[in-house]
Amino acid sequence: MNLGRLLTQARRRIPSAPAISQGARTLSYADFDDRSDALAHALADRGLRQGDRVAVLLANAPELLETMFACFKAGYGFVPLNAKFRPDEVSYHLQDSGAAALVVDAAGGDVAVQADTGDTALIAVGDPRDGFAEYESLVQGATGRGSVAVDVDRDDVAWLFYTSGTTGRPKGAILTHGVLDFVTASWLADLTPMDERSVTLHAAPLTHGAGFHALATTARGAHHVLTPAGSFDPAGILALMRSAGVTCTWLVPTQIVMLTDHLAGRRADLPGLRHIVYGGAAFAPADLKVALEVFGPRLVQLYGQGETPMTATVLPPEDHASALAGDRSERLASAGFARPGMDVRIHDGDDRELPAGEVGEVVVRGPAVMTGYWQRPAETAAALRHGWLHTGDLGRMDERGYVYLLDRAKDMIISGGSNVYAVEVEAVLTEHPAVREVAVVGVPDRTWGELVVAVVVPEERADQPDRPLAVASPELTGQWEAHCREQLATYKRPRRYVLLDALPRNAYGKVPKRVLREQLAQQAATQQDLTQQDSTQNGSTT
Repeated sequence: MNLGRLLTQARRRIPSAPAISQGARTLSYADFDDRSDALAHALADRGLRQGDRVAVLLANAPELLETMFACFKAGYGFVPLNAKFRPDEVSYHLQDSGAAALVVDAAGGDVAVQADTGDTALIAVGDPRDGFAEYESLVQGATGRGSVAVDVDRDDVAWLFYTSGTTGRPKGAILTHGVLDFVTASWLADLTPMDERSVTLHAAPLTHGAGFHALATTARGAHHVLTPAGSFDPAGILALMRSAGVTCTWLVPTQIVMLTDHLAGRRADLPGLRHIVYGGAAFAPADLKVALEVFGPRLVQLYGQGETPMTATVLPPEDHASALAGDRSERLASAGFARPGMDVRIHDGDDRELPAGEVGEVVVRGPAVMTGYWQRPAETAAALRHGWLHTGDLGRMDERGYVYLLDRAKDMIISGGSNVYAVEVEAVLTEHPAVREVAVVGVPDRTWGELVVAVVVPEERADQPDRPLAVASPELTGQWEAHCREQLATYKRPRRYVLLDALPRNAYGKVPKRVLREQLAQQAATQQDLTQQDSTQNGSTT
């Protein structure tokens, strides 16, 4: 089925119900459906044909959802770009996807004019600059020309979901109408059951995981509520959740921690809230326990990469509630169990299934898995070999099927011949009251192969804040070493602690450990140069 029918069917049932609200602006489901039809017509008038791709460089806004459904209806591939992309990143994604059109807002337009957009048609929401068509004029000019829903095959491209590109260039995971149809049904089945009385808050980018939540919201005719453009404001978010009667939302762990920090241990006064879906990054168990105390057992975790969009495993509210009550609290460290219709296993390097408890690569198969990478047959064959999506994530599965993620295979630290999983060390350190955030990485060492280094954002940083990296004081180092000594084997304990004011994050909110390794290498090189200079100067004076 054409995914655009999700919107058309909702409109038939509840045409006057609120569909999208942002600030004082609200569109009904009739408005939402009509405007997406009009945009689909307008894009066809500009020469686009079924199978073409349309990119967006937009912060969360009604126009983003309108463009998404216009693409589905007309059979265009939707290519969402992160609103934080820089010009060279925009150039790459446009060229790689072959996008025929790019829709931008004011900030996106500032970036697009510096990018190499080639022959891509440029469309601007708001006041357009030279060379850009005006979005609203296109919509108004094609209003009233009837509904759009071309015939599509289940394997036709609906969405090109670009990976975050932590190694090499980002790749476009091909998500088809069939894949996203299953993802939508699955979301409603075991993440956030909804109906037309439900209210979904979109506080995370719709160009990423929240976009799949938007599909489920639309399918049930629920109310999309978008936060105002700008940074994540915890006080404003909580006030909006109360005033709008939000029943469910998707948040990344960083956002949840910001909300709990703002509430400072107070229980959240959100009587209508039913579910907070989280995923997309590691959530330290200590922080998760605080979130459960603040929000209650309303949290539900999902796991799944862009290649199997947020649809591999689930840790439901019931498991969170059990952990909150003190029963099987270790499951808070897990990513849950396989979602209905999906098969998740742990394989060794020869693609053989491993028994419970052994560490290997997490592999996934089922109707939510991508059909391949856009125009990359070799990478597709490697990722989907033997019928399984090879995630590159290391993990283990217990005897009841709960998956525990340990690390990206490329981020595993091998020190003295022993495997060190950074997530285990990070979980221990985040329990220390002087640690706000931490990322653990390996750095080269002639003796040990790699040394375990903890990059820490302390609760109170006493060192010089203008330095990008600073050595932890002996007092802090001693505290953390004593803490780790109680819970970690010797080979797992950090050999060095360095401080940052904030961990770097990529466009998707994840900590790129490659960046930290590069900073540590640069720091080491600088210190070596200074040591050599001191040695030379001392030698010249003797």
